[in-house]
Amino acid sequence: MSNSPLITITIIAYLLMMIVIGIIYSRKNKNVSDFYLGGRKLGPIVTAMSAEASDMSSWLLMGLPGVAYLTGGAEAGWTAIGLAIGTYVNWLIVAKRLRIYSQKVNAITVPDFFSNRYHDKSKVLMGISALIILIFFVPYTASGFSACGKLFSTIFDINYHAAMIISAIVIIVYTCSGGFLAASFTDLIQSFVMTGALIAIVLFGVNQAGGFDAVMDNARSIEGYLSLSNIHNTVTGGSDKYSLLTIVSLLAWGLGYFGMPHIILRFMAIKDKNKIKTSRRIASVWVVISMAVAIFIGFIGNLLSKQGTIENLADSETIIIKIALFMSEHGALLAIIAGLVFAGILACTMSTSDSQLLAASSSMSENILKGVFKVKMNEKQSMLSARAVLIIIAILGVVLAWDENSSVFRVVSFAWAGFGATFGPVMLASLFWKRSNKYGAIAGMITGGVMVFVWKFCISKLGGAFAIYELLPAFVAALAAIIIVSLVTSAPEKEIVEEFNAVSVEMKE
Repeated sequence: MSNSPLITITIIAYLLMMIVIGIIYSRKNKNVSDFYLGGRKLGPIVTAMSAEASDMSSWLLMGLPGVAYLTGGAEAGWTAIGLAIGTYVNWLIVAKRLRIYSQKVNAITVPDFFSNRYHDKSKVLMGISALIILIFFVPYTASGFSACGKLFSTIFDINYHAAMIISAIVIIVYTCSGGFLAASFTDLIQSFVMTGALIAIVLFGVNQAGGFDAVMDNARSIEGYLSLSNIHNTVTGGSDKYSLLTIVSLLAWGLGYFGMPHIILRFMAIKDKNKIKTSRRIASVWVVISMAVAIFIGFIGNLLSKQGTIENLADSETIIIKIALFMSEHGALLAIIAGLVFAGILACTMSTSDSQLLAASSSMSENILKGVFKVKMNEKQSMLSARAVLIIIAILGVVLAWDENSSVFRVVSFAWAGFGATFGPVMLASLFWKRSNKYGAIAGMITGGVMVFVWKFCISKLGGAFAIYELLPAFVAALAAIIIVSLVTSAPEKEIVEEFNAVSVEMKE
């Protein structure tokens, strides 16, 4: 295990830079709106890259290459295609309309938007939305802390709990001090670090493997490895048919984007709604290229293992870590670059965790305490409450992440399904269907949330066609609930319809 001081220095420098950015941006938070939404001041590049950085998490640098390393292009490829389509469509149809609508109804959080969109004076919709965010984001945040702990523990051979706590403290400090603007700007930097990490690993890995042709020749020699209709079987050495049902299930990952609070908040925060097209192009290109490169790294790792350059991996998700450790043994410059690669893996996790902490904090402080329970707070008290709640949620995340054997990616997959099924259909209905009402929205959220749990822990156990990703059936069920309940209950009030029409008019301007 490499313990190069250059790697250590590089990572420490990176962590300190994140903290400094948080402190700098703390001076720009004059009110709660600034803390949670940056005063709607984000430029197109920051909007695009912070959205995608907060989306990708450690899955980009660990999960995706790990899957490709073992089984080839089918599972990794169809998942990436689903996510790429979801990213583009979300930016295309949701981003601009949500930016306009959220400002019109004066919403700074996702629960705010749902509640104000449907003029829900009872605050039931707000309360349910905020509760859903807490249910899924606290363990999601915990999975991020856990990933950081495992990374440091693997690199430096130090205690997992100490590594996890240090990582959590850094994330807490810059997020708690700088709020949304700090999280967004650090996410921008983290996206650059991720990109640099991917490029460095590809260039070094291809060179060590004997060139691009050698990597592809190896991939072609493995049965089913480069196919999108077959998947390589690591046990038999042959290949298995990749069913249409499985493909549809993987593509369904793309549906999750419509309901991700930490992503759609970026749409609400962009300064100029007419710059969203620029953001969409930047985000879509980056996502496609970065995922393609991540899959290719899996192919590189497979050949390097065969050649004996790196060991045959029991845990395929450590492939980039192993290549970077090998890189660090080839001189001072490459050791520094390896440090940046590790910082890139860290960046993936941190960029997601900071956004999740803010979303969960805003749900508790703004929506549950002030919205549902009507706790009266002035601006200073609101800011103090926001930061206190953020720290409490982070501590809960640390507690949940204490078990170092917990599966990071299982938690991420389930939370993704949870948000996609509860918020996704409601977001689409609220933006595009004039006849939808608060009763339909409430029914959709509850149906989507319940169905995710029922399908995951009960129905999927039946196997066969029922073993599909829980997001797909839960999303469909939630959408059906919204339509049916909205149609059998009273039509929305005149004021709600007029707001909807005003947004439609502004969209055409």
